[in-house]
Amino acid sequence: MALTQFFLAIGAVLAGIAVAGGAFAAHALRDHLSDRSLAIFETGIRYQMYHALALLLVALLLSRAELPPLSLTIAGYAFIAGVAIFSGSLYVLSLSGIKWLGAITPLGGVAFILGWACLAIAALNYK
Repeated sequence: MALTQFFLAIGAVLAGIAVAGGAFAAHALRDHLSDRSLAIFETGIRYQMYHALALLLVALLLSRAELPPLSLTIAGYAFIAGVAIFSGSLYVLSLSGIKWLGAITPLGGVAFILGWACLAIAALNYK
């Protein structure tokens, strides 16, 4: 599978999961979680959707490039890692109450920042 197809597929799946997760939070979790835990879960959903859309953008840009820049490839993988670490840790934290997971959440944020920086680099070098 080409990298473009991979990022497009993963982006679409992550967006779909974000929609399902948002509905799950609104309907099934509202009565079972504290307001704080629900807000944490919803933050994970929001950031997952933002970065699923960013991954779709990366796939689109890759599809238009004759020679895909390394910065776009890094951006795509960084967005995927960011969703897994940032959003994933927030989901587990909100559902389990395991507080130390909050310590790894910033690593996902760093991955998001890396992804956006690489996307900016790709944009500056776009031809």
